[in-house]
Amino acid sequence: MSPDEAAAYLAEVAYLLRHKGDTHRARAFTRVAGMLARDRPDLVALRRSEQLEKLEGVGAGIARTLTELVDTGQSSYLERLRAEVGLTSGHALPEKVSPLVESGYRGDLHCHTDWSDGGATVLAMAETARARGYEYLAITDHSPRLGVTNGLGPERLAAQRRMIDEANAQLSGITVLQGCEVDILEDGSLDLPEEALAALELVIASPHLKLRMERARMTERMLRAVEHPRVTILGHPTGRRPGTRPGADYDFEAVFRACSAAGVVLEIDCDPARMDLSPELASLADGLGCQFSLDSDAHAPDQFVYTDLGVWSAQRAGIPTDRIVNWLPLERLRKEVLD
Repeated sequence: MSPDEAAAYLAEVAYLLRHKGDTHRARAFTRVAGMLARDRPDLVALRRSEQLEKLEGVGAGIARTLTELVDTGQSSYLERLRAEVGLTSGHALPEKVSPLVESGYRGDLHCHTDWSDGGATVLAMAETARARGYEYLAITDHSPRLGVTNGLGPERLAAQRRMIDEANAQLSGITVLQGCEVDILEDGSLDLPEEALAALELVIASPHLKLRMERARMTERMLRAVEHPRVTILGHPTGRRPGTRPGADYDFEAVFRACSAAGVVLEIDCDPARMDLSPELASLADGLGCQFSLDSDAHAPDQFVYTDLGVWSAQRAGIPTDRIVNWLPLERLRKEVLD
């Protein structure tokens, strides 16, 4: 049992605990999963010397889960949680277990900086992504509508473009792309004018507000958004936060069909508090011919690890890597997704 595989197991445990409303224990499992993906300790050696509980954040309960994973490659606790939440065992796609770059993951298409509600500069985020082995990173700070995020309007986006150009001039081995996470307004229009959208390399259209809108109206809202010719990715498509917020309800099949027809990529947002799309909806979208983007939604450099923790969701949905755009080299990504 590699630390990366164990991290994916613990991340799924955390996800299921959130579904049950046990957010405290979910956070504990998430923290340990992140530590495993970041530090990659030798779990077999630690198990042999009975030192698992000395790992950062590992108490007796998590140590029992890790012990079983090392000894058997399975977790009875995870299986019990799956049964309680009403899920069956997931698909086994071991080639997609982290570290993702070793299996072909080329870059993250959703992150935030201190230009909006993130905690680090463009350069710091890009340097961390490069250190992880990424070929590209998209900076996608918020648009203005979500007031608490200090979102960017056209003038600030233009200023950020200049900073991204400077970062690209300083860095080798990685290309920084400029995008924006643009709010889907109540009528389905986007929270930036056309000229600002046209200047971006990618547009993530995301629902943040008014998620309890009546189902038929929400369906119309989402359809209008994904049919906008500038939209590249439908970000965290329901806006849910398991255990605390259910997210929007709409005709998922109709919207996913529209995404497939328009070439709009569906995001699997790997923030442990979101995991949106859910594996169940991702499986539905996969059957309708959609493409996917596996993204961290990182707001700080150490949160890039969220993609490592969220890979189990794509595994469970049975999505092959050739349907996930982050596996594309930059030139193919530009030609097939961003153009």
